[in-house]
Amino acid sequence: MTKILRISAISLAALLAVALMLARPIAELDGSAHIMLGGIILALCIWIFKPFRLTYAVGGLVLALAGLLVELPPTVIFSGFTQTALWTLIPAFFFGYTLQKTGLGRRIAMAVIKICRPPTNAFENREGEAGNRGLQRVFRRSLNGLLKCVRDTYLSLILAWIPIGVVLSILTPATTVRIAIMLPIAVQCCELFGLKKGSKGNSLVLLTAFAMALIPGSGWLTGVIWGPFIQGQLANAGVYITFGDWLDVLLVPVIIATVFLVVGGFLLLKPEEKLSADAINAVKKLPPEKMTKNEIISAVILLLVFALSLTHSFHGLSTAIICIAAMICFFVFGVLETKDFNAAANWDLVIFIAMAFSLGPIFSATGISDWLSGIVVPAIAPIAGNPWVFVIIVATFFFLWSLVDVAMFLPTISIAAPILPAIQEMYGINPIVWVAIFILAGNAFFMAYQNMWAVMSRSIAGERAWTTKHQSIYGLIYFAGCLVALLVAIPMWMNAGLFG
Repeated sequence: MTKILRISAISLAALLAVALMLARPIAELDGSAHIMLGGIILALCIWIFKPFRLTYAVGGLVLALAGLLVELPPTVIFSGFTQTALWTLIPAFFFGYTLQKTGLGRRIAMAVIKICRPPTNAFENREGEAGNRGLQRVFRRSLNGLLKCVRDTYLSLILAWIPIGVVLSILTPATTVRIAIMLPIAVQCCELFGLKKGSKGNSLVLLTAFAMALIPGSGWLTGVIWGPFIQGQLANAGVYITFGDWLDVLLVPVIIATVFLVVGGFLLLKPEEKLSADAINAVKKLPPEKMTKNEIISAVILLLVFALSLTHSFHGLSTAIICIAAMICFFVFGVLETKDFNAAANWDLVIFIAMAFSLGPIFSATGISDWLSGIVVPAIAPIAGNPWVFVIIVATFFFLWSLVDVAMFLPTISIAAPILPAIQEMYGINPIVWVAIFILAGNAFFMAYQNMWAVMSRSIAGERAWTTKHQSIYGLIYFAGCLVALLVAIPMWMNAGLFG
């Protein structure tokens, strides 16, 4: 976003907030609701545009101040701090910190990267042996050709980022941590392979590492920070989603979008350079380090968290209980120490998310929810009757909207969540359909500024960062992949009764 456009947006938001507080033009809202609405707009402005480099927490404090000024009960203003979902997110920060502190995250990533190796002649060398029959020879040659195709090209390196992203997503929902682990390794690979800065090969390796840190984890509730956040927002609105609900609706679309992106990126950003066997061997020969006791303990604990979350229907333990117990175990077994408590969690983000959780109760207490429902519910009537038209139009809108809401899409979700039950009541559209659209669109990265994790990745890559042109191409491929994924998912959702 250009500086002029940014300043203009901030100025308009501030003027709108002041006008609402003073003029009070909305007949359906009283004076307190107008002041609160103005405060919400100011908080959103800070969250999205960060004027004067204000942090997310400052936006949350503005929201709290507005609530106190209109004398809302503290139990409403600060209700987000008592949300179970918040106490799923806080341990998530500790999970990510543990992966970094122990070195487990880097070990996993490098272990997968080392799978990339030049083709062997293991099958060809045996062709003269006694067992060399016709069908066996054809099989060996075909398999050797397949191995050569995979290992001789960038495809092996590109495919390696998928399991890395999946495994790290299972261990922590913190995308920031996954980026911090995967991007330095991607940069190291580009340097070892001698890829030219700004080349397609360099951009493809870095963009794939970034995307695989971001996208695959969206397929399950504990794989991305949005999971517990959305779970808490919908719970405020009286809608309860489980790990299984999320998995049923999002896993297939995320898999399709991921595969489409990897294949499409490889085809449209196909590198001019070739990877040499010597370069791949240079990565393979990086000296391994002995796995430490803390790495083993961390791996066991984090795998148990995922397994227990997946089997909720059997044991009945909530995700928050599982995550808090795991966090305690890290301290009990000495993986984390007292000094790590402040270093592990991003408390600025915790305050932001807690106050964002409070938006639903604040909307309800001030009548803003009813007012918004009166606007949005009738507005979607022309498309609500046809699932195909509804999903594609809404998804396209939110992909474009992601150019504006760059605060991880959390403000948009916070505003929309209280309205979703009214939409369900009127048109029979299950709120979890909206969740799938929010998640897919929230990952968008057409522009350099649009996705905070893309910005972070470019910063880590430094002078090796991908070009803006290559990011735009890759972002458009992702958008196309999401549309294909939604077209496949719509009949599945219809059969599951998510459209009335």
